Amino acid sequence: MKKFRRSVSFVVGLLAVVGLIGCTQETPVEKARAAAASGNAATQAAGQAAVDYAKTPMDKARQTEGILEQSAEQRAAEAKKATE
Repeated sequence: MKKFRRSVSFVVGLLAVVGLIGCTQETPVEKARAAAASGNAATQAAGQAAVDYAKTPMDKARQTEGILEQSAEQRAAEAKKATE
C-alpha cells in the first residue's frame, strides 16, 4: 500500500511540475501576435527606407532645379540689358 501511495504522489507531483512549466510558455495566439508586431515593425522600417531612398535624390534634384531657374533668370536679365 505504501508503494502505491508513493507512486501516486510521484505522478501527481510530476504532473504539477509539468503543469507549472507549461503555464510559463506562450500560447500559439501570443506567438502569432508577437510575430505580427515584429513583422509590422519590419514592414514600417522597410517602407521608411524606401521613402528615404527616393527622397534624397528628389531633394537634390529640386536644389538643382532651383539653381537652373536662377541661372535662367540671370541670363534673361543680362540678355534684356544687352538689347536695351
